[in-house]
Amino acid sequence: MADIINPENEEDLQAQIEEVEALSSIYGDEWCVIDEASRIFCIKISSDAEEQKLTACLQIILPPDYPSAAPPIYQINAAWLRGSERAKLANSLEDIYVEHAGESILYLWVERIRDFLVEKSHCSESVVQQEEVNRTAEEEVEDDEDAPDFSILGVEKAHLFVDQPNDEEMPPVKHGSPITDRRSTFQPHLAPVVTPRQVKMVLEKLYENKKIASATHNIYAYRIYCEDKHSFLQDCEDDGETAAGGRLLHLLQILDVRNVMVVVSRWYGGILLGPDRFKHINNCARNILMEEGYLTSTDEACKSGAKTKRPKGKKAK
Repeated sequence: MADIINPENEEDLQAQIEEVEALSSIYGDEWCVIDEASRIFCIKISSDAEEQKLTACLQIILPPDYPSAAPPIYQINAAWLRGSERAKLANSLEDIYVEHAGESILYLWVERIRDFLVEKSHCSESVVQQEEVNRTAEEEVEDDEDAPDFSILGVEKAHLFVDQPNDEEMPPVKHGSPITDRRSTFQPHLAPVVTPRQVKMVLEKLYENKKIASATHNIYAYRIYCEDKHSFLQDCEDDGETAAGGRLLHLLQILDVRNVMVVVSRWYGGILLGPDRFKHINNCARNILMEEGYLTSTDEACKSGAKTKRPKGKKAK
């Protein structure tokens, strides 16, 4: 028996097809089809500024009753977009939907995000200029003062005052095997890192890949061991997958790996996985750590902690 199609949904589908065709024509290679059957798309948006250029990836799922009765389901992927700024942008997109209820709004959303990036770029340029002035003043003061007390600053802030001569070197990035469950796909990426700047470089490199940039979430965690202070620099990011970054960092701590960064990309397939998503994220991370030699074996890693992988020909100081 043939499926009965709701006439309203048929009109919505036709409106979606026309809107997608128009967006593809307008944005060219920036527009990407993730899964046409599931109506999943993404677009890479840039601020177009020569300096302090910012990019974001807008991933969209079009529900059957869009645009007549429901808004698009979306995720904005950008390593720099957090907290209040993410909430501010989300509120702005919601205002556009309310103002244009029942209409096709993707173009308006894309251009609003682009305007947000331009505004952010200009703010970043001003901040950078002010930081340069402050840094010069701090350097003059530090010439006559003792080094800062890291026990007061805390581990998280210590790296701001540590001179790292090799922080400009781009680490090699490895990509692991994906895991797919109920149309959601998880893929791990790994890079050796010894400075926070390298962490940023790795993220920027990953986001140059259109597929990775289009992921619903790019969860990451890293641990950097400071031998002179016998302490760790470590941090994590959920990227919208609540508590996933903290769980990933906890795994790195349990395995006692160091000087490494693990990123797990997740492409959401439309079916909620519940707690299984955390299992897949951690399994991906463990697998790539094993493949790249950070763990001697799964059993030994669980019992005694993992060994730190060191480049050949170099000895730990």
